[in-house]
Amino acid sequence: MPTVDDILEHIGEFHLFQKQTFFLLALLSCAFTPIYVGIVFLGFTPDHHCRSPGVAELSQRCGWSPAEELNYTVPGLGSADEVSFLSQCMRYEVDWNQSTLDCVDPLSSLAVNRSHLPLSPCEHGWVYDTPGSSIVTEFNLVCVHSWMLDLFQSVVNVGFFIGAVGIGYLADRFGRKFCLLVTILINAISGVLMAISPNYAWMLVFRFLQGLVSKAGWLIGYILITEFVGLGYRRTVGICYQIAFTVGLLILAGVAYALPNWRWLQFAVTLPNFCFLLYFWCIPESPRWLISQNKNAKAMKIIKHIAKKNGKSVPGSLQSLTADEDAGMKLNPSFLDLVRTPQIRKHTLILMYNWFTSSVLYQGLIMHMGLAGDNIYLDFFYSALVEFPAAFIIILTIDRIGRRYPWAVSNMVAGAACLASVFIPDDLQWLKITVACLGRMGITMAYEMVCLVNAELYPTYIRNLAVLVCSSMCDIGGIITPFLVYRLTDIWLEFPLVVFAVFGLVAGGLVLLLPETKGKALPETIEDAENMQSSGCLPGSNPDMRATGWLQQFGVPTRGLGMAEDAGKNTAAVLWGHKDRRSVVSRCARKTAAALGDALGSGESKRRLVVSGDRLVRETKF
Repeated sequence: MPTVDDILEHIGEFHLFQKQTFFLLALLSCAFTPIYVGIVFLGFTPDHHCRSPGVAELSQRCGWSPAEELNYTVPGLGSADEVSFLSQCMRYEVDWNQSTLDCVDPLSSLAVNRSHLPLSPCEHGWVYDTPGSSIVTEFNLVCVHSWMLDLFQSVVNVGFFIGAVGIGYLADRFGRKFCLLVTILINAISGVLMAISPNYAWMLVFRFLQGLVSKAGWLIGYILITEFVGLGYRRTVGICYQIAFTVGLLILAGVAYALPNWRWLQFAVTLPNFCFLLYFWCIPESPRWLISQNKNAKAMKIIKHIAKKNGKSVPGSLQSLTADEDAGMKLNPSFLDLVRTPQIRKHTLILMYNWFTSSVLYQGLIMHMGLAGDNIYLDFFYSALVEFPAAFIIILTIDRIGRRYPWAVSNMVAGAACLASVFIPDDLQWLKITVACLGRMGITMAYEMVCLVNAELYPTYIRNLAVLVCSSMCDIGGIITPFLVYRLTDIWLEFPLVVFAVFGLVAGGLVLLLPETKGKALPETIEDAENMQSSGCLPGSNPDMRATGWLQQFGVPTRGLGMAEDAGKNTAAVLWGHKDRRSVVSRCARKTAAALGDALGSGESKRRLVVSGDRLVRETKF
């Protein structure tokens, strides 16, 4: 019986319907950006100092400039770090309303040396050097309350972690479309409620709700678009879906510049989510999910709609459907399967560390840029631009060079760039920006590569569980990153970059311990996954698994291969249909034919298949 991939080959793997659906879901990916990295603008911390009663009136009476007012009334003695702490979090215990204060040096009449004057914490709020507002300036999240800004970002990552697990299960249980619309609705409502929150506590609650549904909605969109397209387009469409997130970064920088008030900014990035509710009429349910639920009639109805949209028709021979998986091969996944055998255990630990590192470096570099940059809008915009070449480099290299080396190099480049930035003097700003952009491009590549490779290293029955467990470390990294960045910068501004450098360099080295997955079929069993370290055209050690696994990689049905002639035809068809047939034919035709002969257990069958493969090589014209 035909599968959805078989039918898509006839009605269009990436035609009008898929392109329209991709555009709509890409908008969803754009809208996720402000939730993931919006803290750069929502939580912007400007220069500030304690508000002291009477200072404004004295400054007006004496005609001080802003610089003179700060010099006369704000503490600022000792080392550079102490100056920062004193000027931002302490004030002189002085009655600025007394008439004996002089305009030239008002504190000279109270003490010969200012360092002898008593200091006290800010009791009357702060004065912020910014024309706009952020959650920091409105709720005074500075000094002893600065940890509350860290919590603001951490709580959304807690929501990511819980939502990805819980709603991911619901999407498999109740359908992609239903869960997508529910997450969009909750995200929109909680975003608006956050914009009108009367206090920090309520804002934190609605921030958590946004995290609970927003990443899950983004993941459902990713799943939907990859399930609507044909096998040959899934990887490219998945990368382009992530590029849409980068477009959201550019849009966010412009909107934040136009709306410096955090409440209006929150409204602006939230309201488009209500428009996404129109997807109820624009995007159908995934036919693959319907088939998995034995709703074949509904699935065929949607497939016919896709065919009509693409200007095609479903052939009569493909009117009956079956799921892609063999029902007789069902196995129950277990967490222990991720660590039970040596190679899979190694894969799991390395992938978990790389997910963690990618999240910490990606979010951490963006947060650090907001602290260290002179113009956060331009710095944010420029650093976002480098994500486009990162995506195109991945597309160009993964099928030519492979996954492992570009992935390892990207991690090492990110780590080396962080380390180099520490030693670049501030007067070489152009060099500092260049190195920072290089690091951002490296970690962007690493982030996208770990998404791709994670699924390629595990056998089918634990693949979803493996991706879920390993990627959960991404959210764990996101939870600790704000504390890592904001608390370490209190010690030394460049301290987080040193930590990032260590994380990135170690991650790059660990990637080299993983097997290369380029040109290898997805493993079907634990044995296949354990044997992936060996090279060659065909995965695994069992002849039947090598042959059928290689054919399945290129979409050839392998059920019922009982005749040598049929197997030879299938081999020829896949080799001719593959886009890289020149290299595939020359490298793998004979090996595939021989392996199929071994699988069929007949010397004569093997001889016929080898001849078939050799003839294909001779007769193929490029």
